[in-house]
Formats: sequence, C-alpha cells, structure tokens
Amino acid sequence: MKKTKLFLNEKHTKTAAKFLNIFCYLAMAVFVMCLVLAFMGRQSFALHTSTGDYERATYAESTQDVPSYGTSTGLTVGSTDHIRVMADEHDRIGLATHIALSLMYAVTVLPAMLGFWFLSRVFSNVSNGEFFIEQNARLILYYGLIRIFSAFLVPPIKMLICIFNTRISLSVNNNLPDYIFQGIAFLVAAYIIHYGINLQDEVDHTI
Repeated sequence: MKKTKLFLNEKHTKTAAKFLNIFCYLAMAVFVMCLVLAFMGRQSFALHTSTGDYERATYAESTQDVPSYGTSTGLTVGSTDHIRVMADEHDRIGLATHIALSLMYAVTVLPAMLGFWFLSRVFSNVSNGEFFIEQNARLILYYGLIRIFSAFLVPPIKMLICIFNTRISLSVNNNLPDYIFQGIAFLVAAYIIHYGINLQDEVDHTI
C-alpha cells in the first residue's frame, strides 16, 4: 500500500499530467509537419515504372525534369500501410495520384491529431487539480470514439480513395483489435469519471 501511495499521489499526478500535456502538443506539431511534407510530395511509397520498381519513391522526384526515383534526400514521411503506385506511360506520377495519396495520409493523421488535442485538454485540467469534472469525461469519451472511428471507418475511406484512383493499390495494416480495445477502454474510463461526478453530486446534496 505504501508503494502504491508513493506513485498515486496528487503532486506526482499533476507533474506527470504537465509533461503529458507538453508531449501532446509536441505530437500534434510533428503531425502537422508530416502532413505538410505529405502535401509537398515528400510521402514515400512503392512505385512501379517501365524501368523497374522503387520501394521509397516520392511525388517530388516525379516533378523533376528527369525523374530519379529512390534517391530522395531530406525529410520524407511514410505510412504503416503498404502503398504501391503505378506510374503513367511517361514514368511519372500524376497530380491526381499525388492528391489521392495526400488525402489517404490526412485521413490517418487528422483523427490522431484530434485525439491528442482532446487528451491535452484532459492533462491540462488534471495538472490544475481538476480531476473529476464533466469536461474530462466528455474529452475521454471523444478520444475513445476517435479510436473506434479509426478502426472501422479509416480503412474503408482509404479503400474508397483507391477505387477512384486505379493507379494506387493498398494493403491496409490491420490495427483493428488494438484500436477497438483502446477505444472501449477509454469509453469505460469516461463512464467511471461520469459516475464519480454523479456520486459526488449526490453526496453534496445529502450534506
């Protein structure tokens, strides 16, 4: 019990919440940078051309006077999914394909950014000593719903984009069990906080 109290005390919890709040903002900044890189054509993927296959090609390489795939230097962003693109008859990547790839990346990144924003609000409240408040319950609920959304809706949206752009083939990384488990866990946590708030209200009214 004493060891448990050593870690589970208000001072340590507030300090940890401050660090986690900072981490959430850093994560969102990284996501924004990655999203900008993707729209700039710095997203890497497997490419098939008439001259061969390239595992880490980018759209930016296709815009050069003489495309030189797989030789890109500097920052690039990738995906947990396996994306394969078929070049056109000139061994270039069309603008429509680039837009489709960027949208597929955004569909993955934007829900994650929104989730970190919700968590940052929770950690900010906790660092200020506001533990059992209705806003925390709502924000944790929203985060859980985002995880479930990412599990069930993001893969079909990506597949739909591939249907409209036949030069892209996609093998989706199956995170369904992890995302569902995380989503349900956060929904339960949101209910526990909400239930605790109601109990406290009943005690206050009784007193």
